[in-house]
Amino acid sequence: MSQEKEIVVPPLGDIDEVDVIEVLVQPGDKVEKDAPLITLESDKATMEVPSPDAGTVTAVLVKVGDKVKEGSPIAKLEVAEGSAEAEARAPAKETPPLVEEKAPQPEQPPASASPSVPASEAAPSPPVAEEATGQLPYASPSVRKLARKLGVDLHQVKGRGPKGRILLEDVEAFVKARLQGAPAGGGVSLPPIPEIDFSKFGPVETQPLSRIKRRSGPHLLRAWQSAPQVTQHHEVDITDLEEFRKSLKAESERRSVKITPLAFVLKVLPALLRQFPSFNASLAPDGESLILKQYFHIGVAVATPDGLVVPVIRDVDKKGVWQLAEELAEVSARARAGKLKPDDLQGGCFSVSSLGGIGGSFFTPIVNVPEVAILGLSRAKMQPHWNGNEFIPRLILPISLSYDHRVIDGAEGAQFVVRFGELLGDLRRLVL
Repeated sequence: MSQEKEIVVPPLGDIDEVDVIEVLVQPGDKVEKDAPLITLESDKATMEVPSPDAGTVTAVLVKVGDKVKEGSPIAKLEVAEGSAEAEARAPAKETPPLVEEKAPQPEQPPASASPSVPASEAAPSPPVAEEATGQLPYASPSVRKLARKLGVDLHQVKGRGPKGRILLEDVEAFVKARLQGAPAGGGVSLPPIPEIDFSKFGPVETQPLSRIKRRSGPHLLRAWQSAPQVTQHHEVDITDLEEFRKSLKAESERRSVKITPLAFVLKVLPALLRQFPSFNASLAPDGESLILKQYFHIGVAVATPDGLVVPVIRDVDKKGVWQLAEELAEVSARARAGKLKPDDLQGGCFSVSSLGGIGGSFFTPIVNVPEVAILGLSRAKMQPHWNGNEFIPRLILPISLSYDHRVIDGAEGAQFVVRFGELLGDLRRLVL
């Protein structure tokens, strides 16, 4: 047999009326004894109302936003008769009054501590989850307990519950975001960007970021924060390369393949990466060793209507210029059509970002961590060059090499771009 019990608001001390800010159950839910049913909040504190017994919720008599008093009915619970009788015989357990939660206080130093040590030089107090700022964040005791356990300051967490209430998921999302954005091995936690109502200054329009930008944003932030990056600039004379490329126009039309300078760049890179193996590597997670890769998969940044993606051309060292040009055209088309597969974006060793079709001179590409280097190409332009007797026009390609300074030092960076210029400027050097 079973019995239906009416659950009421427990004693609230000297507080007259409180708000229902969270309803944690619904009719039909099975609950254990002491499981929270609703959450109440006064001006300064919150309290969860527990179930007095295990059973099945048959009715919920309140909703979020209601105001209740001590003794107000909140729910009905169907319990087994034996359980109810046992509960009736058991001594009543006094519910603690609704009081303000306080962050744990650091222990006081022993009385024997030397009074001559200035306060500024004393050992810092252990961190607490909440700042003592007079007004507590809008959260339940269970959320506060989790925040204290994880060392989260609830003042920095944005609540997505009713009336801005901080939920467990909000704390978890906050911790996850900090872990994703934190430098490897720990680092300085940056304060959150303040929220500003820009509409106060004039008309505004809110436009959501594209799916690609939403997904790539955290990766770029993590890459920028986790690797100390340096950018080395250089100018490469590609006059002879461009003449050779133009001489292939008839063959290009016959093959129906447009050959671009980028295809030659890809052809040059494997030879260069063999000469400088630390550029074709990744730093081990412990930061104590370098993982040198024996394959040459090159990522190529492609601009799409939704943002930048970096598909990977695999085994570049085993392919000729024509095949590379064909693959570049094919993967770029699939990227712009949104038809790339997950495997197309994985396994890169080194990346290339080309802005030659847009313009500009130099820029600072962000290393695609865990790679350690990325090469940026800008638009080539004719410039006067002094040959010892006179100025002659030469086609100059501006390049920008960004690299992880933990792995690559400035001398290696300079040697890399100079050697790259020699190989790209005279492809005959590839056979030497």
